[in-house]
Amino acid sequence: MTKRTSAKYKIDRRMGENIWGRPKSPVNKREYGPGQHGQRRKSKLSDFGQQLKAKQKLKGYYGDLTEKQFRRIFSEAERVRGDTVENLIGLLERRLDAVVYRAKFVPTVFAARQFVNHGHVEVNGKRVNIPSYRVKEGDVISVREKSRQNVTVLEAVGLAERDVPDYIDADHSKMTATFTRTPALGDVPYPVQMEPNLVVEFYAKN
Repeated sequence: MTKRTSAKYKIDRRMGENIWGRPKSPVNKREYGPGQHGQRRKSKLSDFGQQLKAKQKLKGYYGDLTEKQFRRIFSEAERVRGDTVENLIGLLERRLDAVVYRAKFVPTVFAARQFVNHGHVEVNGKRVNIPSYRVKEGDVISVREKSRQNVTVLEAVGLAERDVPDYIDADHSKMTATFTRTPALGDVPYPVQMEPNLVVEFYAKN
């Protein structure tokens, strides 16, 4: 098992939820957490505990971002005019690695980060290797010509477990995807319930 796969499964078990909806998630077989104390009966979470879990779940979903990265995105969402919750989700979904994952060019968001890092992706015809690069509405994201027969890409396109959301117009025959609009929370196909409102509460108090 690769380090990334191990980390992904560990996040699932820590959260007690299959946060990416993957059929091989260990949570499908056992819902308790990892480690020797994982099977202890869970006590009811305090308000702080619920807020912290909501933050860890959202942060983990996007490839287990560092606290510094996530805090920076939240601060920007807070500064921008409008609803902080919607702004936060919009900024997270505009990350290049998130768009590559949503377009089904790769099977996981962890793979998306590596795929972008290794230079397999172009934005509007120009190579971009920064996973946190912020995509704008109307941008065309494409898999580079020489990377289109990559086994990971071909497997991801055929995955039946998730669909491309309607704010991304993907053409898998050309391996391109257009980011048509910034989604609202209700547009994002999370396999589990995300509670970004609790994330806002968490940062308001801490």
